[in-house]
Amino acid sequence: MKGQSLLQRTTLTIIAGAVTLIALFPLLWVIIAGFKEKTEVLSTPFRFFPKQWMLTNYTDILGDLAFLKSMGVTFGGAILFAVLSLLVNSTAAYSFARLEFRFKGLLWIYVIMTMFIPGMAILLTSFIVVDRMGMLDTFAVLVLPGVASAGHMFFIRQFYLNIPLALEEAALIDGADRLRIFSSIFLPMSFPVFVIVGIGSYLAFWNSFIWPTMTITNPDLFQIMQYLYNFRSERATELGMLMAGSALAAFPTIMLFLIFQKYIISGIKISGLK
Repeated sequence: MKGQSLLQRTTLTIIAGAVTLIALFPLLWVIIAGFKEKTEVLSTPFRFFPKQWMLTNYTDILGDLAFLKSMGVTFGGAILFAVLSLLVNSTAAYSFARLEFRFKGLLWIYVIMTMFIPGMAILLTSFIVVDRMGMLDTFAVLVLPGVASAGHMFFIRQFYLNIPLALEEAALIDGADRLRIFSSIFLPMSFPVFVIVGIGSYLAFWNSFIWPTMTITNPDLFQIMQYLYNFRSERATELGMLMAGSALAAFPTIMLFLIFQKYIISGIKISGLK
């Protein structure tokens, strides 16, 4: 029996290791390709490791002011976008979960219906709106249009519906208003679900490409995906630098997951209970 358990654990470990290796292979290849010469990245026959390790690609891309600026714009915008997304969607979720007001049911149906509209279907109309508002080529056009999310409102609302009413009733008896209840009771309890929503918002901003390409032409406001796309188009032979830039662009997101992995797992568990 012990031998069977050991065999099962060994088999599961091997399978888990193989799956992990397969999942990480593209990322590892991009990182290692950044140490190759430009002619060696796509050379045949394929070589995973470079003939000679070199830091030139990484030092050159880090010396590119446009790359650093795009990383700063993207990172700062992603953080701001995540914070605003949490603020807007959590307050809306609390309103739909706990407050009573006219046409609440109809408004909630209207909000939920937007979840079923593909983002690509409203790109043109969204562009017309921000154009008429004079928001093109501004930092605001990157952040504001996508802050409100029906999916995030729904997720947070479901979490708030499971918070005991007794806590809220006790606070109301003590004279607390709705704002005080939300800030003192609901927000402190929302950290696990906020991690999931915040990281989702962060990734949505960090990986966005079509919307910034449509609305931004000023190189000073290019996001990292725009920068890498333009780099690939304008300097097609510098594949080593492109790989180095792609690896560095993935670094903040990887660190984010490593820092919050415990809370991500707990948030996933919470979402599975709703």
